[in-house]
Amino acid sequence: MLDMLLSPQAWLMALLIFGLRVVDMALDTIRVLFVVRGRKGLAWVLGFFQALVFVLAISSVLANLDNPLNILGYAAGFATGNVVGMMIEERMAIGYMHLQIISPRRGAALAQQLRTAGYAVTELPGRGKNGVVNILYVDVRRRNQAEVETIVLEADPDAFVTIEEVRPLRRGFWRS
Repeated sequence: MLDMLLSPQAWLMALLIFGLRVVDMALDTIRVLFVVRGRKGLAWVLGFFQALVFVLAISSVLANLDNPLNILGYAAGFATGNVVGMMIEERMAIGYMHLQIISPRRGAALAQQLRTAGYAVTELPGRGKNGVVNILYVDVRRRNQAEVETIVLEADPDAFVTIEEVRPLRRGFWRS
């Protein structure tokens, strides 16, 4: 058994299984995000290739159960693939975000700065714990989220900002 674990072939097989599983789980992570966003065609294509890679990975493990490195490679590939998929999805920045900004002092000025930068802003008056506040709603493409966050931080460092992912239903303004 020890001789087998030290052989280059055993390590190469475990590395191959690791790589297949990373690809499998990265595709799975991205596929699930596309499913949630209603992108049927992309979800189908990713699901097809993900299933294909999964069958190759699991059959390689099951065909060589005498090598515990294969099982470790499979498990490590699963964990790593999740993270890789998340990193890929973050870089793709597909989708839309809804920001709610509560500004205790500079709401009107902040709204104007956001509009000047090309973003649509809806303003509402509100009452917070310490008095009157401005509530701003801004919907942006994910790729513009960091820019909006920077504008908010520079204009009102005390603003309270929450963010959530949204799926537009119809109409509205989305900065190009």
